[in-house]
Amino acid sequence: MGCVGWLSKMRRRRLNTAVIVVICGFPVLMILYLATTEQDIASGNFLGFTRREAKLAERVREVEEQNQLLRRQLSLSQTHLLNIMSEAQQSDDNASESGNRHPTVNQKSILCLNQEPEVPKCEIIHIAIVCAGYNSSRSVVTLIKSILFYRKNPLHFHFISDSVAQLILQTLFNTWGVPGVEVSFYLADNLQNEVSWIPNKHYSGVYGLMKLVLPKALPDFLEKVIVLDTDVTFATDVAELWRIFHKFSSKQAIGLVENQSDWYLGKLWKNHRPWPALGRGFNTGVILLHLQLLRELGWMHTWRMTAEKELFSMLSTSLADQDIFNAVLKQHPYLIYRLPCQWNVQLSDNTLSELCYTEVQDLKVIHWNSPKKLKVKNKHVEFFRNLYLTFLEYDGNLLRRELIGCNNTKVTHVQEALNSIDEDDACYEFRRARVVQHRTHLYYIEYDYEPAAEGNDVTLIAQLSMDRLQMVEALCKHWEGPVSLALYMSDSEVQQFLSYTLTSEVLRKRKNVGYHIVYRDGPFYPVNLLRNVALQQVTTPFVFLTDIDFLPMYGLYEYLKKSVAAMGLESSKKALIVPAFETQRYRLTFPKSKAELLSMLDMGTLFTFRYHVWTRGHAPTNYGKWRTATTPYRVQWEPDFEPYIVVRRDIPEYDRRFVGFGWNKVSHVMELYAQGYEFIVLPNAFIVHMPHAPSFDIAKFRSSSQYRKCLKILKAEFVKDLSRRYGKQFTIEKKKLKR
Repeated sequence: MGCVGWLSKMRRRRLNTAVIVVICGFPVLMILYLATTEQDIASGNFLGFTRREAKLAERVREVEEQNQLLRRQLSLSQTHLLNIMSEAQQSDDNASESGNRHPTVNQKSILCLNQEPEVPKCEIIHIAIVCAGYNSSRSVVTLIKSILFYRKNPLHFHFISDSVAQLILQTLFNTWGVPGVEVSFYLADNLQNEVSWIPNKHYSGVYGLMKLVLPKALPDFLEKVIVLDTDVTFATDVAELWRIFHKFSSKQAIGLVENQSDWYLGKLWKNHRPWPALGRGFNTGVILLHLQLLRELGWMHTWRMTAEKELFSMLSTSLADQDIFNAVLKQHPYLIYRLPCQWNVQLSDNTLSELCYTEVQDLKVIHWNSPKKLKVKNKHVEFFRNLYLTFLEYDGNLLRRELIGCNNTKVTHVQEALNSIDEDDACYEFRRARVVQHRTHLYYIEYDYEPAAEGNDVTLIAQLSMDRLQMVEALCKHWEGPVSLALYMSDSEVQQFLSYTLTSEVLRKRKNVGYHIVYRDGPFYPVNLLRNVALQQVTTPFVFLTDIDFLPMYGLYEYLKKSVAAMGLESSKKALIVPAFETQRYRLTFPKSKAELLSMLDMGTLFTFRYHVWTRGHAPTNYGKWRTATTPYRVQWEPDFEPYIVVRRDIPEYDRRFVGFGWNKVSHVMELYAQGYEFIVLPNAFIVHMPHAPSFDIAKFRSSSQYRKCLKILKAEFVKDLSRRYGKQFTIEKKKLKR
């Protein structure tokens, strides 16, 4: 019985009642008040009527209040209703084109909005991304941040990648440690033969065709997956997109948004001849793939046959996989499910993206598929730009939030180590800093270098924060060899660094500098962690361990390579010492030779490093002997010795317990000594420390007695551990540190 018929029946029974009616899926509380009959009054029930009327009036007030709340809810739901109706109409269009119209299903979608299935909160959402090279590995992070920001479900990312992207992204996710996120990699080299035969003019090359092989590349147990380009940004929960799989018919296997340009209509320029497509065609920046159905339908054979047929006349693809997807859908239109255009708003030249939406808050996914990116013509480009920049500079550490109620959070070694630390320990923050996991993005900028074939190549190792960034350009003017730098920065600072590096005439030409970002987290500067990150990425057999505020003498790179070969470092435990000097002058005519340096020492323009505040750090170098030395000479290790050295890359890592200021290099040199390394001073090598403002960590060391006390405790513990590990006894002089 319909709502109107039911109400008529109530009137015939002359009932005073309040009822809840469901109209278009929304409960509406209504009052049906029917006056008492004349027989009631004649029979003396007038007083009873008055009481009933009073009770009913009270009920009316209550109902009116509830109706006001419901009206507000209805108002808020209008946009959602329109969206569902639009999707339902879209589904009708899909069914019509494929010959499988199901109007009753769509009517139920409109009339029973509350029956649309939700994605269970613990269901894993699978996302596939083709990502290769340094630049794509950098740009995909913004996409990942936008997904993590809105998501409420566990996620599993599947990356089709080259070895470069796999190293970068695997390290990033391992150090990010986001709960409820799994990552799998599939090496593109193993899949290239499937698509490399296709001539492709698109800038993405062979990787632009990899989406075609996803049903074969991804595990057989994986039934469905969301496929994304690296240059899209989410503005909603990815579960909303995953939910659309429920709307696929039994034959639909590919969900796509219609292309928002005239490319496939062939109207962009004279004699433009695109690949065949259904109408405007479809954009493959966002795809819903029903993998299981595609496998059953013989997808790999189907697209191959279509591609071979079209290539006879087209000769090559212009838009990579998108051309072939569209050609297949032209022949098999029943496969396509038309996604609402809000799921792939395409920002590029010659698009109709503004016709896709009425309000920007309705948008779901923004696709930056233009080389101009934020400079495209669109009335809402400022909104898009702000959304993109928000995620670009968003602190990724804030995305490490737990998923409530899914019981899928694994206790990591890092968490176990943190839980074992006594929070009442006065040095708790120091101990915590030793084990905290810092999000790390290796090779943030393209790196291209092959070590010298002679086997004596040397990489310069250094670490820095934003306030030392200007030193990188000066360093590269003095050192032409490979460099491995670890940079400690926030997400927003990284973008400043990127802009600085790409606009520097000196730095943008250098492809042999590896920039490794370690994201800020915690109160201390993790100096030894940074050194370890830079050290781990070295590809040359030898390393020069220095600091960013030192400038090498001109020609030091070639001199060190010759010294390495002459001293036989490849088969011996030797550490070659490069003597360190300093100046208090911000403007300095840099010495071009040892003779010039000695002259500047005599004039007081240069000094031996830290001669006035920390003599013990470099005194064993024996600067007096160095002045006249013409051949390398051996020196003895002494407590607190911290020279800058050249060694094999397979040395022990720096001890992470030392953070901030104090004993970070001393402890490392001490361990080399414990392993039996010899220390040999090079007679014709030098570096010069350039002046700069004191670091925040030095200020904390000088102002905090607790800082100094904890450092002393950590030193004692390190020496004890070292003695136990190597079976030697080491002592620390009780003399107070002078810094």
